[in-house]
Amino acid sequence: MKKSRVGSLSMMMFFQYAVWGVWLPYLANYLGADPILDDAGNHVGGGLGFSGAQIGWILGLAGSIGAVSAPFLAGQVADRFLNAEKYLGILLIVGGVLKFITFYAHSYGAFMALSIAYSVAYMPTLALTNSIAFAHLKDPDRSFGPVRTWGTIGWIVASNAFPLIWLQTNLEFTALPPFLAGDPKADQAGLIATALQVSGVGAVLYGIWAMLVLPKTPPTRSSEHPLAFLNAFGLFTKPGLMVVTLAALPIAMIHQVYFIRTAPFLVDVGFDTAYVGPIMSIGQVSEIFFLAILGLFLKKLGFRWVLALGCLAYFLRFALFAIATEDTNWIAAASNGLHGLCYGFFFAGAYIYVERVAPADLRHSAQTVFAIIILGIGPVLAGFYNQILSGVGNEVDGVVGDWASIWWVQGALGLVCAVFIAAAFRADAGSAPEIEPGDTEIAEARAPSEG
Repeated sequence: MKKSRVGSLSMMMFFQYAVWGVWLPYLANYLGADPILDDAGNHVGGGLGFSGAQIGWILGLAGSIGAVSAPFLAGQVADRFLNAEKYLGILLIVGGVLKFITFYAHSYGAFMALSIAYSVAYMPTLALTNSIAFAHLKDPDRSFGPVRTWGTIGWIVASNAFPLIWLQTNLEFTALPPFLAGDPKADQAGLIATALQVSGVGAVLYGIWAMLVLPKTPPTRSSEHPLAFLNAFGLFTKPGLMVVTLAALPIAMIHQVYFIRTAPFLVDVGFDTAYVGPIMSIGQVSEIFFLAILGLFLKKLGFRWVLALGCLAYFLRFALFAIATEDTNWIAAASNGLHGLCYGFFFAGAYIYVERVAPADLRHSAQTVFAIIILGIGPVLAGFYNQILSGVGNEVDGVVGDWASIWWVQGALGLVCAVFIAAAFRADAGSAPEIEPGDTEIAEARAPSEG
């Protein structure tokens, strides 16, 4: 295979997740911070002053609608009408324009509507990049993993570079590089909104690049009906798969709340907003490691205990959050290293289990159904659940009075799921994890911690 083709596919993954990672870790801080208004009541800085419940709905509902619509927009159009790289570019440009406009949205209704529209445009691009890569890699079982890892690297670079340069300094000329000068800007909440513009411009440029540089990937002219994935619902009556799915819903809920609540929590325990992204990106670094060893653990322990360990890791992470204070905030930072164990062992392990249990002709449809459950239904339920947590945490006007109670409830759900899987899971026929750490299923399971 030509190195230039591998290079372009790797850059595709880098850009794909960089335009997402540059804004997602900070959005909750921006949405919840108090606004700065002029005498006429116009928004001139600060955040948007949304409640915790409103933030939860923006981050949850928008993503879930995009996840549910993605199979139709990504699969049916790319399979039937347009080259995948052209369609990828179009969706990225549309999404980039929407994300740029979101910078100017200051009301809850406008921000929600634009977030939903952006999600509908962006979420299908995740599947399209995978499809393009698989279409042009000669040995995807071995080569997709390293290519996809560049997506995680893109997320880490974007989520670190933006705050450490833009939020950390007034960009004055000093003897030190700006990100080492340690001169945080005053209105960090307002400046976070710039990430929406950066993401929008980046997505448009990435879309143009995709159409011009990526290898041509013509439609497959698949005759599969758009609702063919509905045939896979019957698979989820299998006992083992049913247990995994029942555990996946609450895990998806607490996973979603992690992204809603962690950034404001880190600021409340004493970290500067500029360091929120770097701290949370510890999880992406650990994700690379735990995905690399997932195959080994599946062979040694089997799906039951790997999935249970993933749930238990959620309990441990949130328990550490619960005991962290301003004096011991390093505990909250360090516990993000458990994110790779949480995501890799539970979600990636669950994706692989679905792949193993489903018959060959229903595997894609089964993955689609499972994705809709955890990325569509899970975040919607998380919206209601997050409202309950506002009461648990004595939240008033967006200010949480009792973080420990929120994290103990989160941890308790993870612990219940771990016990449930350990006690109730029995592997279905055809699920023997006879895989090596580099197999395609593990590579396909790689996703950012939103993934």
